Amino acid sequence: YKPSPTLLPYSATKGAIVTFTEGLAQDVIQYGLRANVVAPGPVWTPIIPASMEAETVSQFGLQSPTGRPGQPVELAPAFVFLASDEASYVNGSSIDITGGQPVG
Repeated sequence: YKPSPTLLPYSATKGAIVTFTEGLAQDVIQYGLRANVVAPGPVWTPIIPASMEAETVSQFGLQSPTGRPGQPVELAPAFVFLASDEASYVNGSSIDITGGQPVG
């Protein structure tokens, strides 16, 4: 995941989650389980205005190629798919939902 000098711990944990999930997927498949990760870009949630200064909130998500943050409803279908029988062969994968912003 894209490193940032101001977000080193955050970026490191995101990369760790992906590699953890890849290993977990190999381990739990023997029990008929799968492990995948959804990696979102900036997504608008109630915590954004509650935890940021107004100027920061007004800029939130503008760096995305779409020019806006994502909405939770735009990510939900990925989770539904991963939980479905149609995703039975999807294991150890990362689905990036970023509005086109590269994560790596």
